[in-house]
Amino acid sequence: MLRETSTSTISVNQLPCTIWGLAFTELWERFSFYGLNGILTLYLYFNLQDGGLELPKAAAAGIVGAYGGSVYLAQLLGAWLGERVMSPKWMVFWGGLVITAGHLVLAVIPGITGVAVGLVLIILGTGALKTNITNIVGIVVDGRDEGQRDVGFAYFYLAINVGAVLGPMSTGFVQNEWGFHWGFGLAAIGMTGALVQYVVSMRKLPERTNVVARPIARARALGIAVGAALVGTVVGLLLATGSVRAEQLASVATVLILLAAAWYFIMMLSAKSVSRDEKRRVAAYLPLFLAAGVYFGLLFQQFTAITFLITERVDLVIGGWSMPVPWITMISQLSAVLITPVIARFWGRSGNDGPGAPAKFALGLVQMGLAYVLMMVALILFPETPGVQIPLLLVIVVMIVAGSSEVFIGPIGLSLATRIGPAAFKLQLIGLNALTLALGSSISGLLGQLFEVMDPVPYFVVIVAIGLGLGVALWLFRTPLQRALSAGLR
Repeated sequence: MLRETSTSTISVNQLPCTIWGLAFTELWERFSFYGLNGILTLYLYFNLQDGGLELPKAAAAGIVGAYGGSVYLAQLLGAWLGERVMSPKWMVFWGGLVITAGHLVLAVIPGITGVAVGLVLIILGTGALKTNITNIVGIVVDGRDEGQRDVGFAYFYLAINVGAVLGPMSTGFVQNEWGFHWGFGLAAIGMTGALVQYVVSMRKLPERTNVVARPIARARALGIAVGAALVGTVVGLLLATGSVRAEQLASVATVLILLAAAWYFIMMLSAKSVSRDEKRRVAAYLPLFLAAGVYFGLLFQQFTAITFLITERVDLVIGGWSMPVPWITMISQLSAVLITPVIARFWGRSGNDGPGAPAKFALGLVQMGLAYVLMMVALILFPETPGVQIPLLLVIVVMIVAGSSEVFIGPIGLSLATRIGPAAFKLQLIGLNALTLALGSSISGLLGQLFEVMDPVPYFVVIVAIGLGLGVALWLFRTPLQRALSAGLR
């Protein structure tokens, strides 16, 4: 627990050591995840001579979007397992082990077989790890005011973004110099580091993290496991027989994510065990959930549409050396890392009197829209004509503006989910929050496919309208939403 202070202000030095241990574990997990994401699109899209699989843009974007969406969709299963079958502490451990195995498969097995098996393992492992480690952070900061909780999660999220910076920097360089499979292998090393760090710090975790909150009967758990295996088999057969094409994967993932989210909202809003105030909070969270999903869809374009744009339209050669594409998209995470301590310090001082979650979400969306205004201007000033390329500096500025906006969405969503969840569905609301990232990932795949069929300038006009429009709408309704989100809470 955070020690009591005479004011509501909390500094980085007052964060408990368990937060830093969890943050370091999450840093290495994100190192491997973003390290893979940084080169996965290129691996699928590059031609055979350059070590890629030479898939069409639509297929590559569909796979990347569906993969990212499935990683976060699997966290619903991980949340349920961490509450009913295995304690959060051990779910994190076994999840890390499976993720490591997935990266090793990608490193040693070439072709689409390695991609399929490796990505499935990473999806399952991340599903087990992510929601449960977030729940553990929520346990550690339990009982603090909104500002202090936001600080704890802001620094936890800072670790996420540090890993998101170091991963693409490292795997991008290794892939650029020695090939894709060496990059995948480096991601496996990062995940091994996360496992070692977590095992060392496990004994310091609160006792509540070693408890299965609502254990389920073994027979029922076995039946659910068999059902899940059958579903997985059917999905595998559909993919193997070509009944579902790679280009359709992002659409399928988006539909599944929206259905899962709808089921969770209906379940919580209709449950008799959920009080009136709790239902009011859940209902107020719905527009924030949708807004965050769209926000991450715009942000995660760095792995689909923006990656294609940089590859084809930006001059990356500096002094005869070609800069790795992941280094450019990585700047988005780097800017979030640099801005987080500044913003977190302000939130720590404000306590419950600072801007609420709806206002912070609105600011993040407006900033994202403005980032793509800059991209649209760059495309107008440097049209697609022979010999004309977009200056690297302009793209870097876009990545900085877009990436730094994440501090208003990512950590706030995590903090909010652990604060407003109904008592009977605490972990499920954390899993639901993870679906904003799932929705964003699958939307980014759809946007990557849209980018292929639209001219760039009209495409970014649409993107800007979405970001600014949603941001302004949230800002206008921020007060009633904040009031509803605080119903029944002190």
